[in-house]
Amino acid sequence: MFGPHVMEEEVLQNLEPKTDVVSQQHALAYLEQLKNSETGWQFCMSTLTRGMTQDNQLRFFCFQVVEHYIRNHYNNENLADQQRVREFLSRWIQLQCTQLGRQEAIFLRNKAAQVFALVFVRDYPLHWTDFFGDLIKTLSFGPQAVDIYVRVLKAIDSEVADQDITHTHQEIERNAAIKNAMRGSCVEKLVESWYHILKTYETSNPELVNQCLEIIGAYVSWIDIGLVANARFIELLLSLLCVVESRESAADCLHDIISKGMEPLDKLQLIETLVPVLQSSGILKPLEDDETDFSCKLSHLVNGIGLNLIDAHNKLSKSGSVEQVALLQNAVERKVPIMIQFLSNDYDDVSAEVLEFAKEYIHMLKAKVMQTEEQLGYAHTLLLTIVYKMKYDESYRFEQEGEDEATFQEFRKQLKVLFDNLAGVNKELVIEYVTKFTTNTLCEWRTTSFEDVEIAIYLLYLMGEAIPASGGNHFTGDHTKVSAMQTMMHTLVTCDVSYHPHPAVTLQYVETVVRYEKFFNTEPEHIPYVLTSFLDQRGVRNSSPLVRSRCSYLFSRFVKCLRTLIQPYIKEVLGPLQFLLILNPPENGSRLISEDDQLYLYEAAAVMIVSGAFDAQQKGMLMSNMLIPVMEKFKTLVTQLLVETDERKQQLFAQTLCHAMAVTSRASKAFTNHQTMKSCCCVPVFVEATKVFLNCLQIPTQSQVLQSGVRQFLHRMVVCLEEELLPYVPRASEGLLKGNDIRSIQEYVPLIVQIIAKFKKEVIPFLQQVFMPIVNAIFSAQSLPIEENDEQGKREKQLLQRNYFQFIAAVVTNNVSEVLNAQDSRFLEQVMMSIIRGAVDFPDPVAQKTCFSILRKLVDLWGGKEQPDDFTQFIYKNIVPACFMAPLKSTFDLSDAQTLLALAESAMCLKAILQRRGDEFVSYLHTEYLPTLQISPQLIDEYCQALKAENKVFKNYVKIFFQQART
Repeated sequence: MFGPHVMEEEVLQNLEPKTDVVSQQHALAYLEQLKNSETGWQFCMSTLTRGMTQDNQLRFFCFQVVEHYIRNHYNNENLADQQRVREFLSRWIQLQCTQLGRQEAIFLRNKAAQVFALVFVRDYPLHWTDFFGDLIKTLSFGPQAVDIYVRVLKAIDSEVADQDITHTHQEIERNAAIKNAMRGSCVEKLVESWYHILKTYETSNPELVNQCLEIIGAYVSWIDIGLVANARFIELLLSLLCVVESRESAADCLHDIISKGMEPLDKLQLIETLVPVLQSSGILKPLEDDETDFSCKLSHLVNGIGLNLIDAHNKLSKSGSVEQVALLQNAVERKVPIMIQFLSNDYDDVSAEVLEFAKEYIHMLKAKVMQTEEQLGYAHTLLLTIVYKMKYDESYRFEQEGEDEATFQEFRKQLKVLFDNLAGVNKELVIEYVTKFTTNTLCEWRTTSFEDVEIAIYLLYLMGEAIPASGGNHFTGDHTKVSAMQTMMHTLVTCDVSYHPHPAVTLQYVETVVRYEKFFNTEPEHIPYVLTSFLDQRGVRNSSPLVRSRCSYLFSRFVKCLRTLIQPYIKEVLGPLQFLLILNPPENGSRLISEDDQLYLYEAAAVMIVSGAFDAQQKGMLMSNMLIPVMEKFKTLVTQLLVETDERKQQLFAQTLCHAMAVTSRASKAFTNHQTMKSCCCVPVFVEATKVFLNCLQIPTQSQVLQSGVRQFLHRMVVCLEEELLPYVPRASEGLLKGNDIRSIQEYVPLIVQIIAKFKKEVIPFLQQVFMPIVNAIFSAQSLPIEENDEQGKREKQLLQRNYFQFIAAVVTNNVSEVLNAQDSRFLEQVMMSIIRGAVDFPDPVAQKTCFSILRKLVDLWGGKEQPDDFTQFIYKNIVPACFMAPLKSTFDLSDAQTLLALAESAMCLKAILQRRGDEFVSYLHTEYLPTLQISPQLIDEYCQALKAENKVFKNYVKIFFQQART
């Protein structure tokens, strides 16, 4: 059935990319048929050993067929078939090593190695006792055999020992048995073979040497360390460290050797034997600039040495003697100068490799009550090194940051952690160094490199986190620190470093003055200087877009933090700010300040107006002066948009209109509970803005964009305005809902919910008119069909459903239930049944919880015995069943936290019925409803008893009840 002609001619031809899809599918189906055939694996083994096909793709598939057979049938087959597989593996290796054979591509050799490993874990040690002996014998065939040998060992490591690969419990037990068998029979032979490979190919075939070193590093974690950590192996590894092609692999191998798990004192002996040899050979030091990769490996090795010693020290600290702990402490200390040497390397990649050693050593120092002079010396050297490594270099692209810049920023964050921890070791050391370095550098900034100036300010900035202060005030408390901070901040704001031309220095300057805004409580005379630096060419008028953007945000923060202290300077600041508040026309592509940054400036200006020492009339006038130009611009843009036909320009006009509304919204954030819009006489200008902005809802183009802008504006006005907003709610609602599409309705509902929550009774007349149209619009939108694969449409429907329930919840929970009473009874029943369906059928626990909350509130409102009988019937016919039917559904996941909240709400709904209907309800449950659920009388009694218990007890009980009821 399966012949070479078919394999080579049809299958191979049909798998070519240019072949039509049908032919490719036919070929793939044939290959799958081969995989599942009883004899397909035998045919594939013959194909691989007899050279029937030279195509790599087909040979790979043949290996896959053999792999499939081994994984699924090998253990179940007879001994003859198993022997046939072993003979195939042996024959395949021989072919790879003879001139007649063609050496497989690397990916095929790796696949073959995987097949070897799969056979190994099934046969060793019971059925193929001398697996490794047979494999080692092939080494005499030459380098091709060695290549296969090490690949097989690597594949076996993946199957048996690799901790990064997840194994089943059965596989873990199997692997433990295999390793024990290997330790007892063949590990010494393996180690001898590794030594032989390294010696034989030391100079002639570095690729094989590197592969072998990788195997040693992998296996050393579970074999006897003495087999490798001995004089002859270490001597050989040292010699390989001097071979350019193999030295990186040799360094990794040494790292794996010292990282082997062992007792602390054994680890100490191993490292203390190894390190002096490495040092005497001149190995443990960074190399020349063109040898960075090897330096990284050496740095990684030093990091491993340090971390393993510190780990051993920490273990002995809990159980060892004082003398043993001291031995390890001294061993760590002796490695610190080596670590610092690598940490201070000019190449960040080299430095980064020893960061963990540095961090753990500093943690060791932090744990000590007193540090020795030597340890303080190391701490000081580490501090100098960290500061040096934190500096930018000239190649850093500040305006076009890419991958290299992102890598450096991440490296800088790691160095910051070391800096913070050093401050925890000895804060006086850090304070003294930073104060001296920062003040000296700032005083000489004009003749100092930008890298030094930037790092000087950055160190001052870091002091706020490295040495925290109570309440964030670094200018009260500890005299030493306060004095240092005041000295540095005074120097920063008086030395004119804000005029430095480099953007990195400018950015660090503004970040620092804002972080330490409390400094200006002690020296407020510097405030005018800093305010000016924000607003002139040093800040928001800087040539760098990055500086302008960041300064806009930080200026807003600075103003909000010091709103009281800046009062004397507000008029002087508002003047220069006016130019930056002008709305740029959409056709003007070049902006000094972006739209997002302009929002911060509007907020800052508004804060200064509201908190300034002006009377209410002046505040109203100043706010009008700022916002009336915005409204005028808005009107002009509306006129232009109405006649514009180019769609791209329409979009630009609409975006600018939205920006006009956004800056007005942002200005409203200046008001507080103490300084309200009304007390500042600013209501008229914001009401006028509301009237003006609502006009854009009549524009037929770009309606979704404009509606979004109006909605966001109205959300702010609901917060800031009072009854003055109410006359505009109907008009706004009409404009926002005119599209009647799902998204418009969905996004409108949160606004009307906010209005209901704010105005309550005052909004009832309006709600009575719009309740039915809104609900009908939602029902209509929900009934629109969507395609099966339209995931976005499904999400929008789900959000609309949630918002609908939130709308009904807002009506029943904000004391405006008169709105429901005013509705037609048939329509109201339709609404109430939709809530029942939401509680039971809508597979969304958040919405279900809302629905049960609505039903509970309705019970509180209308469920009393003095209320009409029709709602009582609704309770027993619909609400009570809903509280049981929902939790009994298989989709109601009782292990999900959100679902449990919905369950608790349903329980509280039943408690509300109990409170309103009393024993009548208990009797109904006991004699009429619960028996219909096919549950035992005992469970019914238990449930009714729990219903009368405290709320917390009942909520805990219902989960158990439904778990039992569903089984």
